[in-house]
Amino acid sequence: MHRENYMNSLREDIVDTVAKYLTPVARRYGYSDTPLETNIKWRPMVLVIGNYSSGKSSLINEFLGAKIQDTGQAPTDDSFTVLTYDDSVPETEGIQVVEQRDGKALLNDPEYPFSTLRKHGQRFAAHFQLKRINSPFLKNLAIIDTPGMLDSISERDRGYDYQEVLGDLAQKAGLVLVLFDAHKAGTVREAYKSIRETLTAHTFEDRIIFVLNRIDECTTFNDLLRVYGTLCWNLSQITGRKDIPMIRMTYSSNAAAISKNSASQPPFLPLLENQREDLKQTILQTPLRRLDHLATYLEIHGERLSHLIEALQTFALEFQSFRIKKIFIGFLVSLLGGGLIAFILMTLAGMADPTILLSVGGIGSGLIMTLWLVFFQKKLEQKFRTARLEDLDTLTPVADQTRKDSWRAIRDLVYQQLKKNKVDYTLYDLKLDRFNIRQVNDVASQKIRETLSEFRSMSEDDLEEWRKSSLAREIYEKEKKEMADAEFLKTSVQHMY
Repeated sequence: MHRENYMNSLREDIVDTVAKYLTPVARRYGYSDTPLETNIKWRPMVLVIGNYSSGKSSLINEFLGAKIQDTGQAPTDDSFTVLTYDDSVPETEGIQVVEQRDGKALLNDPEYPFSTLRKHGQRFAAHFQLKRINSPFLKNLAIIDTPGMLDSISERDRGYDYQEVLGDLAQKAGLVLVLFDAHKAGTVREAYKSIRETLTAHTFEDRIIFVLNRIDECTTFNDLLRVYGTLCWNLSQITGRKDIPMIRMTYSSNAAAISKNSASQPPFLPLLENQREDLKQTILQTPLRRLDHLATYLEIHGERLSHLIEALQTFALEFQSFRIKKIFIGFLVSLLGGGLIAFILMTLAGMADPTILLSVGGIGSGLIMTLWLVFFQKKLEQKFRTARLEDLDTLTPVADQTRKDSWRAIRDLVYQQLKKNKVDYTLYDLKLDRFNIRQVNDVASQKIRETLSEFRSMSEDDLEEWRKSSLAREIYEKEKKEMADAEFLKTSVQHMY
């Protein structure tokens, strides 16, 4: 329990850091339309995807300890279902759905991190739901079951963009399980696109686990090897990697018992029990890995924001230097023009009064300067902006792969910011925001990593000491607030009389 409390405390600290330091800057520069902490403020999530009839629901039911999700050979559930914990009903009364909420309510509830999914429309909302379940498996995480992927289906058939929804959920998830079954070790069109494009664009490779499910339906070990080899070949073609990603093998013992009517199971299944247990433990370790993911989330967005501001600041400095130079040139041209006008009046018109010559020359200089600023200066600035946009990749140095990845993520945003030429910040704002973000990257991120490292080495006694110190700190803060409130009340009464 203490370990869970410590993990929750760390998670809240990271979320608070993102909300306090990154989100205001991200909103100011158009980096994100929604608060960055929206994706990370809720509990760790495990996203389960796969072909239809790959056994997603059966496997989830086994983890939960009850038949919560509908199962079957044909596509049985076309909804995205969030499965989360509810302790209002004792486990002794049986694992069951305690509460169920529809998509419209879920998308508009600030308690959950799904408000960003409203953009997918009403059809998606009708295929989105939440179930609160009193299963102990869900105490520290949530599972998202998804519609089975098909071969001949389009956005028009579903009524919403399945890949976009999948990408948004993958971005929020701490772990993504991609399930295949022994009968269809190949990949259908939606699965191909999901693995090849959607997941790679929205999450990291270390968060994706490939699972060969329903291995109990392979009658012999040779059948299993053939299916495993086929899946390895298909994944190598999809991912484009020479090294084959690790594939875990599992099955639902409950579904196996029903389908075989208690007949003898394939002899190789007992040898793979460690695989099943390893998959289960991997899922249960999601909350711990989630802390590392949150730290990475803070570091990545901090780096990208810093890079974004750096690019805008570089352009602002170049533009300011260019503008000053051209204004100075315009000033010299206006002086020469005013002097030329005075000289012409003096030589051709015979005007000798210096006061008149200075006045006419000054007026001429002012008109030339105005003309320069209104027409020539704007055209020159626009030409500079256009040329700089065409050569945008030289705006900031990208010496290593980290910088290249960061630049790739923000390049289009930089382009749009500079192209629209409408900004709500000054060069001073850029310098100040960049300094603050760099402080987060250099100080806060390092402190969080150090805390995570200490947490992994902490014993139960250390956690108990932390609990006592935290409790003492809470009591102190509460008493301090009560004393401040009492002092404020006393002062208010004195002022009244």
